[in-house]
Amino acid sequence: MWIRRLPAFLAAGALCESVLAFSPPQSHLSTRTPIYYHTSSPRTPISVQASSADDEVQLLLEKARKLREEAAAMSGKTVEEIENESRNQKKMADEAVERARKEREDKNSGKSGGRIQILPVPDDAKAQIQQAASAVERAFKDGIVRQTVRFALLGQEEAMSGEVNEWPGGAKQMYREAGRPLTEALLSEIRAYSSKEETNTEDCRSPPRVTAEDIWDFDGSAIITAKAAAGTHGDVKALVFPNTDTKYLKDIESIDKEVGPDRLFLLVNPFWRNVESWGFNILAPNAKKRAQEVVFDNGYEVTYAVLRFSARGEDCVALKSYPYDWQLYAYREDPNWFNQETPLWLGSSKEEPTSSQFSELLNSRPEFKMSKNMRQMQRMMGNDDQ
Repeated sequence: MWIRRLPAFLAAGALCESVLAFSPPQSHLSTRTPIYYHTSSPRTPISVQASSADDEVQLLLEKARKLREEAAAMSGKTVEEIENESRNQKKMADEAVERARKEREDKNSGKSGGRIQILPVPDDAKAQIQQAASAVERAFKDGIVRQTVRFALLGQEEAMSGEVNEWPGGAKQMYREAGRPLTEALLSEIRAYSSKEETNTEDCRSPPRVTAEDIWDFDGSAIITAKAAAGTHGDVKALVFPNTDTKYLKDIESIDKEVGPDRLFLLVNPFWRNVESWGFNILAPNAKKRAQEVVFDNGYEVTYAVLRFSARGEDCVALKSYPYDWQLYAYREDPNWFNQETPLWLGSSKEEPTSSQFSELLNSRPEFKMSKNMRQMQRMMGNDDQ
């Protein structure tokens, strides 16, 4: 699976090289008398810390070098060609993000109808944020002020086609490395001003001031707030990682009243699928009824979602972007690019798709007549698996 992460890893290697270029000489560090930090924690010489950091950088560079050489050997290309491919792919991804931002800023359409459109799978976190911002703004213009957003939890350098992060650190790690950065970036992009208030056009373009307030550290939950440059009628709030604890129903109810009927309030990656997620709790026997009243009777429509899962051993993505139907994709090895997988469109669905629906679509496509393992074996034997 390391092959799919190669472009990001090569970029990390390049970053390490630039850091080393500005690092002080080792001989200079080794001849100095150790200086200690003045803290209550166990003291460690700065020279030892710097040496340890440099060792880690050297190990990362060495690993990147070996990966480049292995990739070149497997593809029949030179190391320079592999590096150029990686840089070109990153450049194209950045250009796609900028195009999406420009299109969103330039677009000034009216109410959106229930249209069917094939949308591209975002390559990374930046592209996902731009796509989500467009969907949220379209829904807001259509009068939907209570929305749910479900991100694919990607780190800054993580690709959509890579392995799904298992998050061994639980909700705290998910919030720290993905939930909070994605939500803060989304609220920095959204412009959702109430039409009932007059707004200076120039101020509307200015970015809001985004702040975060943690709720329960062990849940990784927080309230993210965007203070709009043009006035409070453009402020946005988001509740990140709420779960079925009754405390969050109280929080949602409280924020709903604070925000009012005209401003935008988002639930980001809530830990429930529907009202049945509450089940029966002897300590909170009315929780399910309360959830129905507080959440599901008040809208909170899913306006943007990227769901990643496996069906028939294939990596699949379900994409929802308001007002369009769910778009269904499966990743397939790209024969024209080494270490590259391409999402192939399988179809669309009015409702959130299931894994069995994906399996049926995969079985009907000639590109997936062989399993992923069989395709890999065919390529190793030099046969065409297309």
